[in-house]
Amino acid sequence: MQHPVLDEIAQGFVVDRAVAPAAVVGLARRCTTNHSELRGVWGGWRVYTGAAGATGRGAVNAQTVFDLASVSKPFLAVLVTRLTRRGCVRFDTRLGTLLPEARGTPSADAPIEALLAHRAGLEAHLPLFEPVERGRPLCRQRALERAARSLRPDCAPRAPVEGYPPVYSDMGYLLVGAALEAVTGTALDELFRRELFAPLALDVGSARQWLARGGFKRRVAPTEYLPWRGRPTRGAVHDDNCWAIAGHAAAGHAGLFATAEAVLKFGAVLLDAAAGRDESFLGREELIRLTRPRAGGSLRCGFDGKTAEGSSVGRTAGPRTFGHLGFTGTSLWCDPDADVVTVALTNRVHPTRENPRIRTARPLVHEALFHLALSTDGLN
Repeated sequence: MQHPVLDEIAQGFVVDRAVAPAAVVGLARRCTTNHSELRGVWGGWRVYTGAAGATGRGAVNAQTVFDLASVSKPFLAVLVTRLTRRGCVRFDTRLGTLLPEARGTPSADAPIEALLAHRAGLEAHLPLFEPVERGRPLCRQRALERAARSLRPDCAPRAPVEGYPPVYSDMGYLLVGAALEAVTGTALDELFRRELFAPLALDVGSARQWLARGGFKRRVAPTEYLPWRGRPTRGAVHDDNCWAIAGHAAAGHAGLFATAEAVLKFGAVLLDAAAGRDESFLGREELIRLTRPRAGGSLRCGFDGKTAEGSSVGRTAGPRTFGHLGFTGTSLWCDPDADVVTVALTNRVHPTRENPRIRTARPLVHEALFHLALSTDGLN
């Protein structure tokens, strides 16, 4: 349900401050009574959104679709959990047993869990897309091998039992996504659809899946002008490695597009699992494995946690809050103590990524959303 107070948050904290030309913010909170027939109620949650700005093809509204960037990563971690139920993979499965390109590399013995928790010792980023940028075809096998060989120079060949010190890395997620495709024989975006989006009826998917539905380029917010790709990016993933390796499909670290309401509903499912209210889709112990604090920093398995100082979620959210950020200007935060989910989707990279204002905007937006969610009359 679109709410004027949330419209004001999107306008005042994002669009008016030139953080991004398009923004949709939202919150979900548990209903105190069950009125599932009421507008804006979903599965026992009240879901609110607010929108501001324009996409170049009309005003932004609750149906505007955004490139989630790394907010795709929580979906991948939950997908792994779903596939463990089917016996396709385990968290302690070694990457080399699933992915042929990883065999004989330093990542061959890395457990899936270490890769998802950013503790496999891999480089944060590699420009795997360079051949495509230069007009040459990409060899996917070589790109994956390069990612699997990207052990950081400070990491010894044999990993400690608890994993290497955490460094946020797209490479691990890229490899896990490729491993899931290899072991199931199914494209990653189809795995997402089958295991997550269809069962939960979420408006989330790869560009390929959105394009098949029609009207995608009218609804999607544009991202960056990338000279080597020829035009401002609209209806195609912004992440260069994802684009080069997966095209309009999805990779493990990026490639999903969604509405704010869909991301809020995903967060609500996570908090229902956290509370043990509904474990049919995801169990409480399964979620704990993904979100529990880990040594060395705030990075979890598919998620990040709230840091003591300077967190992008602001001050009000509780210490057990977990979520994720995306490079395009997206964010998801879930507070299991308050039973509140907050989301901010923007296209802060349009027309260029050289815009750091999102760093100051995120805590302001999420702080305002949490205050509103916890107030007794702010949404009446």
